[in-house]
Amino acid sequence: MAVGRRAVIAGGLGLLAERALGAPMPAGAAPGWFDVRHYGATGDGTTIDTLAINRAIEAAAAAGGGTVLFPPGTYACYTIRLKSRVELHLDVAATILAAPAPTGGGAGYDLAEPQDPAIAPFQDFGHNHWRNSLIWGEGLHDIAITGAGLIWGKGLGRGDGRDGYLSDPIGPGTANKAIALKNCHNVLLRDLKMLACGWFAVLATGVDNLTIDNLLVDTTRDGMDIDCCRNVRITNCTINSPWDDGICPKSSYALGYPRTTENVTIANCFVTGNYELGSVLDGSWRKMPPSFAPTVHGRIKFGTESNGGFRNITITNCVFDDSQGLALESVDGALCEDVTVSNITMRGSFSSPLFLRLGRRMRGPVGRPIGTMRRILISNVTSSGAGLLPSIIAGVPGHPIEDVQISDCYFHQRGGAPAAMARAVPPPAELAYPEPTMFGDLPATGLFVRDARNVVVSNVEVAVAAPDPRPAFRLESVDGADFFRVRAPSGPVFALDRVRDFRSTGGAMPDRRINGLVSRIF
Repeated sequence: MAVGRRAVIAGGLGLLAERALGAPMPAGAAPGWFDVRHYGATGDGTTIDTLAINRAIEAAAAAGGGTVLFPPGTYACYTIRLKSRVELHLDVAATILAAPAPTGGGAGYDLAEPQDPAIAPFQDFGHNHWRNSLIWGEGLHDIAITGAGLIWGKGLGRGDGRDGYLSDPIGPGTANKAIALKNCHNVLLRDLKMLACGWFAVLATGVDNLTIDNLLVDTTRDGMDIDCCRNVRITNCTINSPWDDGICPKSSYALGYPRTTENVTIANCFVTGNYELGSVLDGSWRKMPPSFAPTVHGRIKFGTESNGGFRNITITNCVFDDSQGLALESVDGALCEDVTVSNITMRGSFSSPLFLRLGRRMRGPVGRPIGTMRRILISNVTSSGAGLLPSIIAGVPGHPIEDVQISDCYFHQRGGAPAAMARAVPPPAELAYPEPTMFGDLPATGLFVRDARNVVVSNVEVAVAAPDPRPAFRLESVDGADFFRVRAPSGPVFALDRVRDFRSTGGAMPDRRINGLVSRIF
């Protein structure tokens, strides 16, 4: 005990914990800092350093908390297990490397936890599991992963053998996520670089008070899945995710009950899906070949999993480059309400710049009603070089998207559609997986609205790079549509089908106000 007391006085709780665990006492070590090399990590890129790193984390936790330091080096690892009140800090020259799983399975990454079979069908395998990851934590509080070092998920995959374009290890002892957190609060991820991180670079489920700042993520599938989380700030991040979505808030049933993702701010971020893996990280910015265009992702998407819904959301000051734009989706019986989108620039959207979808896929417990989508405000968006699909607002019959305002926007489309596309009759596709391509060809160049109520469009221009036979705006089954000071290419501006109470004022064409139900083109 006397030795212990002297250790507390001389070196603080951190050094006491080191001695208690039998680790060497480094000369001059700062209290509260736990260097992984002092616990046996080699950082040589080959030796598996997992045990040493987890010893350092346990020592920090036993001391009441502290910072686990990764000095320069490459630390080949299997699963790292986080603890409350512990921060992992990566030196700018440090790399945590996801090692290849042992052949034959076992003795590698932590096994995926058992899942209630009544819950598993409601979301993909990856959303149901957290422990089969490079770094994971559950039921923790006050945790952080920081520093300008690199997390390289080289040994990670999707984990079920379905991604043919990846080296996709499957079976016990393999892992499919870089960072996975479940039911945690007070979490900080800051300044990290992340490369090739399997199915998810970050999966956060049921995490509250979550701050993600200044991450550079250059990855194979989703960048960030923010699932059933509250009070979230995602700022100053760069994400290249060619094969899947970049920033993806969700509200799945993975916790065994619906939980709303709410109070979320996404600001000052760059998302793209058309650069070669690693080329954003190394600064070479090599574009994918033109043949890759049909599979480009790299967007901000709310959904698809939407059992709990989305509420109180702000997306602002973000840049989209060669992506699928912005998507808000509620298709599993949840609400999506009180969303503001502002100050967005988009270049080269491969599908719709804006996609708002209320559907009835209903992937969840039986008996839930169709959800709602309402009070969506979108302003100051400039989009250039978008494809043939217009922006889309689409509910289902009897369940309209409500109270949408789009203002001060410029939508530049490639145009050049064949004449037949102006006569396209999109199918309802009520049960289909929600994607902008779900309706096929659409008979509008700028905005297609179907099954909506109270839509206001003001100070919006639609332009095309090549002449296009379609009207700028196509509205079907819309109750209440107000257009103010809109500009469009030559030719028909509006095509209305079962539209009630329509008004267009202040534009280049004569003002029109039509009460009651109308179907016409002008």
